[in-house]
Amino acid sequence: MASKTYRPWSTSQSFLLPPCPLDWLPEGHLVYFLLDVIAALDLTAIESKIQAKDARGARPYSPGMMVGLLIYGYCVGIRSSRKIERAIHEDVAFRVLAGGNLPDHTRISEFRRVHKAEFAGLFLQVLRLCQEAGLVKLGHIAIDGTKIQGNASKHKAMSYERMVEMERRLNQEIEKLLAQAEQMDAEEDSRFGPGKQEEDLPAELRRREQRLERILEAKAALEAEALGSRAQELRDQAKRARETAATHDNETVRKRSATRVETLEEQARDLDGKDGVSETKPADELPRHKVRARTDGTPDGKAQRNFTDPDSRIMETGGTFLQGYNCQAAVDDAHQIVLAADLTNQSPDNGNLVPMLEQVRRNCGTSAAIATADSGYWAPTVPEQCDALNCEAFIATERRKHWDLNPTETQGPPPQNADAREAMRWKLRSPKGRKIYSRRKVIVEPVFGQIKEARGIRRFLLRGLEATHAEWQLICLSHNLLKMFRNHAPAAA
Repeated sequence: MASKTYRPWSTSQSFLLPPCPLDWLPEGHLVYFLLDVIAALDLTAIESKIQAKDARGARPYSPGMMVGLLIYGYCVGIRSSRKIERAIHEDVAFRVLAGGNLPDHTRISEFRRVHKAEFAGLFLQVLRLCQEAGLVKLGHIAIDGTKIQGNASKHKAMSYERMVEMERRLNQEIEKLLAQAEQMDAEEDSRFGPGKQEEDLPAELRRREQRLERILEAKAALEAEALGSRAQELRDQAKRARETAATHDNETVRKRSATRVETLEEQARDLDGKDGVSETKPADELPRHKVRARTDGTPDGKAQRNFTDPDSRIMETGGTFLQGYNCQAAVDDAHQIVLAADLTNQSPDNGNLVPMLEQVRRNCGTSAAIATADSGYWAPTVPEQCDALNCEAFIATERRKHWDLNPTETQGPPPQNADAREAMRWKLRSPKGRKIYSRRKVIVEPVFGQIKEARGIRRFLLRGLEATHAEWQLICLSHNLLKMFRNHAPAAA
């Protein structure tokens, strides 16, 4: 009986004609789609930064290639610059994207750092492509947030109260070590003569001095933030008192409020030395964490600051605590496209709904017809603000199980003279409200599951509000590209 013969196999066989790299991947691969998308993107903002540099020196890599490597890495869950560098050598898809180039991890990391501000523009361009592909309907959007670990440990955070205590203790230890060092110097000088050098300072003393220096820097920064927070709080109070002084029906109340305005503004000036009314942030900007401060502008004893990433905050999620950020997303019902992506270092979601709706309107050119959000976003002024944006809001006013509803509660119109909370509660318990709100979870929660579970993105690589915001935009940009690829993938090259 004849034996089977094997197909030829030789690891050293040269090709007679070099193959085209685009033939290395199967038809319909994500890389082919991504190359088409990169060709459609406007990278002028990135190129202008590169061209502004001195023309001499090493030639830079193509912006299209670097953007493609980063986006594809985020799509498949490979974000580390070192892992991307290794993948360019070992992974065919990365090698095809690189087109024979072999950028090292420092170039990749530097490109991401230098051009982080341009990722918001790329997110918007990809969103426009999704709109052109018919993936955005703006009929019903759901808004929610998820906590993502920052590039810092919660064990590297210290409260102001602890900083004061550590400053006192370290000063005592340093004085004790200095006294010991002086005693040792005196003994050695008496035995061997003078000549002790500065570098002979005990290592334990140097270590404590360095630690004290870091604590003092963090303490000073926390005090400055608390001072600014307290001054801003006083100016906000003055703004409300000024409105009362101008609009209240009672003349006595108006006079009292006018006097209170002067007092509050003077207190604010005493704290930070600045004149002016309270700052008005843009309508589409999320609220930021404010350091808790006492009435004299000093930090509250429990106010904390992280030594590794000072912008990050300790946040509760699922019964545990992490040092990170609160990442927000507004998601369209039709194909789970992220219409707006932002983050804040404020743990509660309260105050985030209207800014996110403003971002949706800015990004898409029009508001969504319906918006849903859980009870964390509720505030009495939210329904009126949503109406001003031509968006009907369905927002939970309390934590309650979907099945825990009494059918008799939904019968008839809402009570007369019902306040905003009661009116929204009745709206959600109506058949229409229950049907619409029941869609909230299935719209937005799968997006966070796909990002965290499917792609394994549970921690930021960058530090600081600006940098993590740019990375969150890149994460959501890659999510939208994957949705567009799976729904409208073009033919392979």
